[in-house]
Amino acid sequence: MKAALLIAHGSRRQEANDDLHRLTAQVIERGGFEIVEPAFLELAAPDIPAAAAKCVERGATDVRMLPYFLSMGTHVAGDLEEFRAQFEEQYPGVRFEVRPPLGLHPKLVEVVFERLGAA
Repeated sequence: MKAALLIAHGSRRQEANDDLHRLTAQVIERGGFEIVEPAFLELAAPDIPAAAAKCVERGATDVRMLPYFLSMGTHVAGDLEEFRAQFEEQYPGVRFEVRPPLGLHPKLVEVVFERLGAA
């Protein structure tokens, strides 16, 4: 069973964390994944290990960890890869994969121009 684990940094401001919860609801609504869970690297709950455990408890066998980050910084390149290795050891038979961050996707460039008022 496929799961999407959507991972944001986390903030002390609840409004910032609410964005990830809204994104989670939209991914669930669109379909394609039987399980969709939000997770935060720090400062907010659920943390990444708790959300990964929830995916496994719900029956996930393939967990795609999507960093809701703009670039391949230390958190994405290091921290998330460490979590991935830990989870694969902790949950034998469940595949965890860190997917690329949002990055310079052409659709993101469109959003930048829209936000600048130059679309």
